[in-house]
Amino acid sequence: MSGGGVHRIETVGTELPDDGLIAVVKRDCPTCLLVVPALEQLGAAGGLTVVVQDDAEPFAHLPGVVIDRDLDTSWVLGVATVPTLVRRVGGADEGRTEGWSRREWEHLTGVADLAPGLPEQRPGCGSLTEEPSIRDRLRVRHEGARLRSRRIEISPLDDEMESLFDRGFTDGLPVVPPTPERVLRMLDGTSRDPSEVVAVVPPDLVECTVEKVAVNAVMAGCKPEYLPVVLAAVEAACTDEFNIHGLLATTWFAGPLVVVNGPVTRAIGMNSGVNALGQGNRANATIGRALQLVIRNVGGGRPGGIDRATLGNPGKYTFCFAEDEDGSPWTSLATDRGVPEGRSAVTLFAAEGVRGMADQTSRTPESLARSFAACLAGVTHPRVVVAFDAMLVVSPEHGRVFAEAGWDKQRLLDELKEVLMLDTDPLLEGVDGLEMGLDPKWAGLKLPKFRDGGLTITYAGGGAGMFSAIIGSWASGAVGSDPVTVEVRP
Repeated sequence: MSGGGVHRIETVGTELPDDGLIAVVKRDCPTCLLVVPALEQLGAAGGLTVVVQDDAEPFAHLPGVVIDRDLDTSWVLGVATVPTLVRRVGGADEGRTEGWSRREWEHLTGVADLAPGLPEQRPGCGSLTEEPSIRDRLRVRHEGARLRSRRIEISPLDDEMESLFDRGFTDGLPVVPPTPERVLRMLDGTSRDPSEVVAVVPPDLVECTVEKVAVNAVMAGCKPEYLPVVLAAVEAACTDEFNIHGLLATTWFAGPLVVVNGPVTRAIGMNSGVNALGQGNRANATIGRALQLVIRNVGGGRPGGIDRATLGNPGKYTFCFAEDEDGSPWTSLATDRGVPEGRSAVTLFAAEGVRGMADQTSRTPESLARSFAACLAGVTHPRVVVAFDAMLVVSPEHGRVFAEAGWDKQRLLDELKEVLMLDTDPLLEGVDGLEMGLDPKWAGLKLPKFRDGGLTITYAGGGAGMFSAIIGSWASGAVGSDPVTVEVRP
């Protein structure tokens, strides 16, 4: 107690009265200063606690003032706007109102004719707990204990970026330091429990939780709203069908490609148009990178270790794009793979680099399909059949040729399958002096370039340019990898 009849409690704790009214205010808020007469009237009746976030001077004459120096009380109360008036009964909140509304304050307090000299209504101001730097600090203090990841202390004299390089946590490019504040913000992007196990990540077969994915998503530069897509990609990568362990261990070029479908692509601003397979879009770039960092940092899949690629390809940093469903004349990749329309999904494909395919002459679907087939025949090697898959990314100008002729995707696949039934005799080893080729026992046959289901068609790209893309794969099926599609969960 202090002199002059002023009752003041200074606290950095979160103890609150079990019963009565709590008003949370700050001096730097005109509405908080406006409601002082209402607080005086309520204080005179007893049972009022006034929690002050900053300078208590304008409220010092009120009984039961709490100076919330560390804002812990405001945080526990969940205050977003000041003034906030809360009624507590038996230790539980029975109701609250924000800002000033005489009708709502009278209803909450049961006091009629409250502060008759005040206007009927005024909006409040933002609570200090909502300021980003303060909010992050409070979240770590109050919620940081739920983070289970190992903490690494870095000396103030050390460079954070260089320390992460030194510890081998990067893919060769700088990463964002995953501070507790950033990881907690990232976890806001999903409703899933941070401790939930998303997958067991090869090659070290380590259980990977939602929190561990969030840590790597932070390092990759993701926004929180990207996290559900990254989680789905991790789930898909770690299935037996996709076989990320084998994909890492092969000396071939390939790595995981993430194709995203559904409403989430628009919600997070993914690129399915101009330069869709290139740089410049944050969501495309960081989602694919986050998956690769999880494989590296959680699963232990590092180049020179289990990752034995002879040459690799730039897509092993990140390879991710959205399909252009709005512009496509066809059903989406996700729908083709069993996902109901209107839902979001990721499809993982074991992908080598992108090879361009140009045909600026064909104006009939038959001619253009044969152009595609001629280029597809060279995937991996012109004399390799059945063993490797491929993805064909059809651009809008090429897609228009098929759409105007009424060809759906299945018609194009059927045409390609027919054209890519190859005579084996020119493909035999030793023919034309080329030792690479089929065993002579396959002479006199026709064999498909791709297995059934081994050719995947997607649709993306800018509106100008009669160019499409062919993305070769790795060994297919049980000896290699199958594409895997997983729905995106919030």
